[in-house]
Amino acid sequence: MSPDQASAGAHVAVIFNPIKVDIDELRSEVRLAEEEAGWNATLWLETSVDDPGQGMAKEAIASGASAVLAAGGDGTVRAVAEGMMNSGVPLVLLPAGTGNLLARNLGITLNRLPEAVQLAVTGEDRAIDMGTALLRRPDGSTEQHTFVVMVGIGLDAKMIAATNPELKKKVGWLAYVEAIARIARDVDAVKLSYSLDGSPTRSTSVHTLLIGNCGALPGNVLIMPEAKIDDGLLDIAAMRPRNLAGWIRVGTAVVWENGVLRKSRAGRRLMAADKRVRVLRYFQGRRADLRFEKPEEFEIDGEEMGLVTTLSVRVEPASLIVRVPRDVSPERAGISSAPAPE
Repeated sequence: MSPDQASAGAHVAVIFNPIKVDIDELRSEVRLAEEEAGWNATLWLETSVDDPGQGMAKEAIASGASAVLAAGGDGTVRAVAEGMMNSGVPLVLLPAGTGNLLARNLGITLNRLPEAVQLAVTGEDRAIDMGTALLRRPDGSTEQHTFVVMVGIGLDAKMIAATNPELKKKVGWLAYVEAIARIARDVDAVKLSYSLDGSPTRSTSVHTLLIGNCGALPGNVLIMPEAKIDDGLLDIAAMRPRNLAGWIRVGTAVVWENGVLRKSRAGRRLMAADKRVRVLRYFQGRRADLRFEKPEEFEIDGEEMGLVTTLSVRVEPASLIVRVPRDVSPERAGISSAPAPE
């Protein structure tokens, strides 16, 4: 149901992380939206350590909510999205915290709560993909998690594990830069075997492996330039520099190639003519199966997830409805499809 089709008597649910949001301001803005849209009283659900959002999302859907507003950081958004997967109920993002990766990739305004809440009334619904990661721990146990942005192995995951939480509160995503500078020299290459979409298994080594549903990182760094959040594909970026010069080439590829050359036909032809062995490689597929030579750090949507020995990642096409601004172009939002069916 689109916002302007919501019937009288409908209600929305707000799932909020009390650590990340100003609850008084949030209640005030939601009350204004209630009055404007003619909704019934909002259902308020607070996350906890034991349930960061999955159970609240299911409770909200069971209550008949016409939309679910998630107020918190990346962890809250991922948990709520997991609980709403394949429900058909729209998710509205009220970004808080440092990364806000899904909101950034969808072109949703950050740090402006009134505008974010208004999105519940004025936005447009789109169907986007999610990803599922089945992992095995060093003790042999298995877990399954969903993600909306990306998962990472190698330097990316070690960076998140090493980030100082107090520094992160003060300077935001720049704390990741400090963590990389501190640990980069001590990070060994990740040795793994992999299969993409059931292809024969191959072996390789990388310093960082990212498997993503969308391509932009904090700071507007476009790490996976071909990624679309609704194309039914996973995008994979493999970084394998051997020395400082290699890392400089990675930076050049991200800033110059992704930010400039890929935007023009001439630039793409220039890149295609470059026959050097590349330190940053891209792949696409619907499923990736990975086995690591030794346990490796793993992160999902910016959350440290500990050590894994195997990882199977697959795309879940059009499994989540999100409400996005009507005036943001599909290109900026990383979206390729038409609005979600009503």
